[in-house]
Amino acid sequence: MKPAPFKYVRPHSVDEALALLSEHGDDAKVLAGGQSLVPLMNMRMAQPSVLIDINGLTDLSGIAHEGPQLQIGALTRQVDVERSAEVTRRLPVIGEGLRHVAHIGIRSRGTFGGSVAHADPASELPALVLALDGELVVRSAQGERIVPAEDFFRSYFTTAMEPTEILTAVRVSGPSSHRWAFLEVARRRGDFALVGVITVLELGEHRRCQRARLALFGVSDVPVRARAAEDHLTSATVADDGAIDEAARLAAAGLTPSSDIHASAEYRRKVAEVLVKRALRTAVQGGERA
Repeated sequence: MKPAPFKYVRPHSVDEALALLSEHGDDAKVLAGGQSLVPLMNMRMAQPSVLIDINGLTDLSGIAHEGPQLQIGALTRQVDVERSAEVTRRLPVIGEGLRHVAHIGIRSRGTFGGSVAHADPASELPALVLALDGELVVRSAQGERIVPAEDFFRSYFTTAMEPTEILTAVRVSGPSSHRWAFLEVARRRGDFALVGVITVLELGEHRRCQRARLALFGVSDVPVRARAAEDHLTSATVADDGAIDEAARLAAAGLTPSSDIHASAEYRRKVAEVLVKRALRTAVQGGERA
């Protein structure tokens, strides 16, 4: 199929792009990597009357270290984030997560911010941003605002962004020394995950957990933080299998996945429990340490 007719505009500045969004509102779509939008347009599931191509806005690209946070420009290509020495040094879990995103051709074109803003609940990047206490920098013609990741994802493919706003950057953070793991189950390499788990642990003496972050994806209409499991792990000796098993049980118990043609709700809940156990053990046993 071919897309419905549309007007193509290529702004030369962020301000120009925002003015176009203010003018056209819901009738406009922003084109970045196009790895999700273009197929939707070809199938006529999306029919914008105006397509605003922001690929020339180079000030929306790049990776910067700002205090405890790592800032990733929304237009930064996924493969550039995956291969970034700064990202590998500070938050290697991001690179590992990106290696599960589709295939290299998709990652070479797809943007980091585009995937986050698309908000597919089975996608790796929204869950990574959530696991890393992310903040989303959102801008409109009226100004800029910062949205915590927990408030950003609202439902399937739905975020807190208004039609007149652009995601300009993503900020994530992690402790200076931490252990992590990223695991997912998919039908084939590069497919969207049926279930995925990300864990980031700060450990003290005797492997006592000082802080735990545990995010799951593919199990709800948004990526979710397993707060009950995180609370259970905090101050627990995570080398203890009992603590890990209970955390996994709590994480799975808090899920309300749906069934679809790919997997049943029961399957997703069971796989989530198994993956949480594996992820925590991988992190604790020193398999992945930053």
